[in-house]
Amino acid sequence: MKKLYTCLALFVCLGFGGCKHDEWFDRDSKSMITDDQLWNDPKLLTSLLANYYNRLPTLHGVFNTGGMTELDDAMWSGHRDQNWRNDFQFGDDYGRYWDYGLIRDINLSLENVETLSIKLTEVTKKQYLAELRFIRALVYFEMVKRMGGVPLVTTQLIYDFSGDPTPLQVPRAKEHEIYDFIFQEMEAIKEDLAGNSTSKTRANKYTVLALESRAMLYAASLAKYNGLMTEPIVTAGGEVGIPATMANDYYRKSLAASKELMSGPYRLFNENPDKGANFYEMLNKKTGSEVIFAKDFAVGLKTHRFTYDNIVKSLTEDNESSSTISPSLSLVESFDYLDGRKGTLQDRDANGNYITYTGIDDIFKNKDARLYGTVVYPGSSFRNSGVSIQAGVATWQNGTYQLTTAPELGQQLGNQLGEANAGGLWTGFDGPKDDAQDVSNTGFYIRKFVSDAPAASARGTSAANWWPWFRLGEVYLNAAEATFELGQIGEATQYINTLRERAGFPANSVTTLTMDVIRNERRVELAFEDHRFFDLKRWRLAHTVWNGSENDPNAVVRGLYGYRVVRPGHVDHGKFIYARIKPSRFRKARFFRLANYYSSIEQRVLDNNPKIVRNPLQ
Repeated sequence: MKKLYTCLALFVCLGFGGCKHDEWFDRDSKSMITDDQLWNDPKLLTSLLANYYNRLPTLHGVFNTGGMTELDDAMWSGHRDQNWRNDFQFGDDYGRYWDYGLIRDINLSLENVETLSIKLTEVTKKQYLAELRFIRALVYFEMVKRMGGVPLVTTQLIYDFSGDPTPLQVPRAKEHEIYDFIFQEMEAIKEDLAGNSTSKTRANKYTVLALESRAMLYAASLAKYNGLMTEPIVTAGGEVGIPATMANDYYRKSLAASKELMSGPYRLFNENPDKGANFYEMLNKKTGSEVIFAKDFAVGLKTHRFTYDNIVKSLTEDNESSSTISPSLSLVESFDYLDGRKGTLQDRDANGNYITYTGIDDIFKNKDARLYGTVVYPGSSFRNSGVSIQAGVATWQNGTYQLTTAPELGQQLGNQLGEANAGGLWTGFDGPKDDAQDVSNTGFYIRKFVSDAPAASARGTSAANWWPWFRLGEVYLNAAEATFELGQIGEATQYINTLRERAGFPANSVTTLTMDVIRNERRVELAFEDHRFFDLKRWRLAHTVWNGSENDPNAVVRGLYGYRVVRPGHVDHGKFIYARIKPSRFRKARFFRLANYYSSIEQRVLDNNPKIVRNPLQ
C-alpha cells in the first residue's frame, strides 16, 4: 500500500510544482494498518479474533427465534409473513453450511501470526495461534455435522495463473478424518491458552475440552447408529459414513474430555433454592459457575432482540414487540413429575371426562423444575408478575361442557353466555388464542433466554444476556451417554441423577437407566440450545420422530388450553379444565427424509470442483 500512496503523492507533486522534502514520500498512511502493526499489536489481533468469533455459525442457536420454531419443541406465532415455518418440510439444503471464506481467513491469519508476529512473546504468539486453530476446528465441526466429510484445507490455496485450477480442487475428506482432525487440533493446543483461563468469551483449555467432549460424542454415535440402520447412509469413498468399529474409541475420547472438564473450575449452577428459578437464572446471570464459553452482549454496545420477539404478550415494553415462539405440548410433557411419573399431563380421566383442577397451574404441580425455567405456563409468573393465560370458559350445556373464547384478549365475561354465567375473566390478556398473531397459540410461552432485565423487550434498549456455546450441564449429559454406551451403567446413572437433583428430583431418582432416559434428559435440559436437531440426526432417529404423520405428537405441534368452569351451584364452579388442541396456524406435519441426514452441496461448489462427490440420496 505504501507504493500506491507514493505513486499518488508523486502525481500530486508533479502536478503542483514539486515537493521540498524527500521524506514526504515515505510517510506511513494515516488510514491503513500495516502488516507490522496488525500482526504485532495484541489489541489489533484481539480485534481480528473478535471478528472470527462473531462469525461462528449455529443452526438454531444464538437467539435464532425462527429456527427454534422449525422442529417439534415449538411453533411460530409471530407475524403471518413467516407462517411458512408452520407449513414446511425439510429441504435438501436444510442446515447447509460450507464456509471456506472463513476457513481461508483463518488460514491466512495462522500463517501471518507464524511468520510476521516477530515482536510478540512466544507465549502470546502461541495463544493467538491456539485460538485461531480452535475457531477453525469449531467451523469444521459445524460443517461436518451437517455435510459429512468436507475438504480439509489448512493452508492458503493460491492460484498461480497457470490456467490449471486443479491444485485448488481439494476433494472431500472422509467423515471420520474431519472428526480426527478436530481431536488432534484440540489435543495440540489445549495447554497453550493459559492467558484466557478466566475468560468465558474466548477459547481456553476448558473450551477446547468442551468441543472435544461434544464432537467425539457425535462421531461415536454416528459410527454406532448409522451402522445399525437397515440401509446405512454412506458414500463409497467414506465421505459419509464412519465405520462402526471406531465408535468405542470416540466414546472413550469424549468421556476423557468430559471427565477432565468436570474436574476443572466449573460447577453446576445451584445458587437459588427455588429450583425452577435457579434453572432460568443459570443462563441469564453472567456470574454463574456453569457456562464455559458464551457469545456475550452488552447494553448500548451489542444487544439482541430475542426478548423483544418472545416476551409474554401482556408484559411487553414496546407496542411493536411480539410473542413469536409458542412451545409445544410435546416439549412440556417431556418434563417428568418429581414422583417418578412420566410427564403426560392429566386432562382427562379413564372414561374420557375432564379432570378439574382448583388452580389453573395445578396440572403442572410437582413437575421437573426445569419446566418452569424453560416455559411460561398458566398460573406461573415472569418478572415477578403473574401471567394471564386462560383460553376461555367452560359452561355446562346439555350434559357436556361448551368451551368458549372471548373475541378480545383480557375480556371479562358479561352476559354473553347468560346472566347466570356473568362475571370473571373470560380470556386472558396472554391468551392463548388459536389462529392469532403475536400471542401464544399453544398455551405456553418460552421463558428460557427471555431476559427479565428492565427494558429488555424495548427496541431502544433490547437484551444483553449471553448465548451459551458450552455449559457444564451438557458435559454431564455427554459423559452419561458415553459411559452408558461403553457399558459403565452405574457411572452413567450417577451423572444423570446429579443433573436431576439440580432440577428438584430426589437423590437417585433414576434406578434403571436406558438410552431413552438419556435422550429425554437431553431434550429437557438442553431445550432451545441448538441440540435437538443434531441429536436426533446423530442417533438416526430424526426420520422416525418427524415422520410426517398428522397423528404423531412430535411431527405435529399441539397445545393445551385451560378453561375456567362456569357452572353456578356445582362443586366444579370456578375450577379449571384443559383441552388439547392442534393450532390452526400449524398446517403441515414435520417430515424428515433420509436425504436430510446430510445437507446437499450447492451446485456451484460441484461445478467448480469436479472432485467433490454428492451426498447420498441427493
